[in-house]
Amino acid sequence: MIKVGEYNKLKVIREVAFGVYLDDGAEGILLPKRFMPDNVKIDDEINVFLYHDGEDRLIATTQKPKGILGDIVKLRCISVTPQGAFLDNGLMKDIFVPKSKQQRGMIPNGEYLVKIYLDEQTGRLAATEKIEPFLSNDDLTVKVLDEVDLIVYRRTDIGYVVIINNIHTGVLHHNEIYRDITAGDKFKGFIKKIYTEDNKIDVAAGKPGYNRVEDETQKILRLLNENDGYLPYYDKSDPEEIYSFFGMSKKTFKMTVGNLYKQKKISLEKTGIRLV
Repeated sequence: MIKVGEYNKLKVIREVAFGVYLDDGAEGILLPKRFMPDNVKIDDEINVFLYHDGEDRLIATTQKPKGILGDIVKLRCISVTPQGAFLDNGLMKDIFVPKSKQQRGMIPNGEYLVKIYLDEQTGRLAATEKIEPFLSNDDLTVKVLDEVDLIVYRRTDIGYVVIINNIHTGVLHHNEIYRDITAGDKFKGFIKKIYTEDNKIDVAAGKPGYNRVEDETQKILRLLNENDGYLPYYDKSDPEEIYSFFGMSKKTFKMTVGNLYKQKKISLEKTGIRLV
């Protein structure tokens, strides 16, 4: 069964001058010639993305969209009409956001965080800025220390509301942020705390506990080797400077340095660390 707005692995059933048709159990779906892989032949299976073109025909492409059905992504506005706006999703045809699905109206070249959904009336892909109805913490699918995908949603007084695995919401507190972030940014994180009384979630960026140390150890050793065995960073260094250079929080830096020191791979000096 084919799935619109998603990747499908389909078999080539016939070839025409302008492309090939892929098996959909009926007359076939066209994969235009410009998107065909080299040396395609009958009975080959091709991984394609399915969507409707400007004439409402279901069509296949090997282009990679910026978002597929169910994704929450930040997309740039291409044009605006009285009915809505068109956003660049990386395909030949832009994705439509009805005016009723916009928060405050869209303008060309603006970037907007949207969720991609399938319009029930037309069967076509569309997008909405009104993401809240798709998010819920009622039935949690995560637990403390789980690694998760995070999307920055909006800023608050205590930090940023983030979207967790495209399903839940959580808070990334200001003291867990060590670089500039903005709505739509994506990165890995983990569940730091779950408040059982209301299922609210606190998250942190990176990986939990000493798993983070194991990942960052090789990075610090590599940077030491690349800088003649010495780096002018230590436990009194500014957190922003540490994040800018190492891409990790000061807490993770200190844990990693401590681990390397115990292994006698580095020595600690007054103003930095040195490779032993």
